[in-house]
Amino acid sequence: MYDIRWIRENLETFDEGRRRKGLEPLGASLLALDDERRAAIAKSQAAQERRNAASKEIGAAMKAGDKDKAEALKAEVAALKDTMGAIEAEEKAAIAKLNAALSEIPNTPLPDVPEGADENDNVEVRRHGEPPQFDFEPKEHFDIGESLGQMDFETAAKLSGARFVVLKGQLARLERALMQFMLDLHVDHHGYTEVDPPLLVRDEAMFGTAQLPKFTEDQFAAYPGKATGAADEDHHWLIPTAEVPLTNLVRESIVEESKLPLRMTAGTYCFRAEAGAAGRDTRGMIRQHQFHKVEMVSITTPEQSIDEHERMTACAEEVLKRLGLPYRVMLLCTGDMGFASQKTYDLEVWLPGQGRYREISSCSVCGDFQARRMNARYRTEKGPRFVHTLNGSGVAAGRALVAVLENYQNADGSVRIPEVLQPYMGGKTLIEAV
Repeated sequence: MYDIRWIRENLETFDEGRRRKGLEPLGASLLALDDERRAAIAKSQAAQERRNAASKEIGAAMKAGDKDKAEALKAEVAALKDTMGAIEAEEKAAIAKLNAALSEIPNTPLPDVPEGADENDNVEVRRHGEPPQFDFEPKEHFDIGESLGQMDFETAAKLSGARFVVLKGQLARLERALMQFMLDLHVDHHGYTEVDPPLLVRDEAMFGTAQLPKFTEDQFAAYPGKATGAADEDHHWLIPTAEVPLTNLVRESIVEESKLPLRMTAGTYCFRAEAGAAGRDTRGMIRQHQFHKVEMVSITTPEQSIDEHERMTACAEEVLKRLGLPYRVMLLCTGDMGFASQKTYDLEVWLPGQGRYREISSCSVCGDFQARRMNARYRTEKGPRFVHTLNGSGVAAGRALVAVLENYQNADGSVRIPEVLQPYMGGKTLIEAV
């Protein structure tokens, strides 16, 4: 979220950032809203100051024996009291109007982010590994899983509808193994602190990481009444990613600079309505309403955040390297990056069944964009400053399962278990049909 003072002082930079994202200039209209806010505040302050001054003058008039003046002043105070409610309401409305406008403005991309309209304009940074060669026609993951008798979309649809799956037997264990392997890697080798956060969060947490208010339709509300405008102080949301609770661990707090960077990881269920994905990936596990993901979050100083972004991306890459999965790193263009991001790398894993690379991780640096929404700061000798926040998938376990099934499939329908996962699978090396 932007500071309106920064926009006022950097109007051309702000509008240029919007242009790079393919958006219309907005600075002038925001300054007009800020002028309204300032005028409303000034009007309210002036009324309050006059009311206080008149109240003091009543005492002086009474002391001087000037009853007529005292009565006139009393009438003025009474009139001001009657109008103060409306003036204060006008002030609150002006502030709310500006804040609402600011809350729906996306972050500005960093200068090295390439300009572009959509995913077709993303830039490949590097590749790792060679796609496997098969002497048979490779299958997609859902054909493999269903043939194994351990991936059931039909029953899931009966239970919950579309975009759900029931995993059974060794496939259920394989997804769990992937989660455990990733968490152990990030904790033991990358220095992240494992956290087990709530899966239900309040409005303030979703606002802090910018899921609300702009992307309400993409979220699952635990109490739908609130989503339609009904008052409900106990309203919660199912988390779309562990980024939400992990990042909000520092909301409304001041962290000691010596403790930064903070690095946290969590393996959780995630829930997404996929409102904008109608007709896309309707079969299989690529785009589910409920899925497992290991998330990484870093809280840093402004000076640390760019290097931390590269480090976080490397941590996600290490997962794929150890799993032996071919992948490429893509730098997202201005038109494809997320709402809160300044710069994003996507890791795309090779899926032989589809014959193309698909996203499996997204690592973003957000600058102080989320910190301002959360009022998350750190202490310096010159006073508190806003932290910088970063988040990245390390990685999506469901999509990692998809990638393992497709890259490690055999002609007879069985699936080899990657070596790093075998200790988590009780020493098994192969998954076969049941």
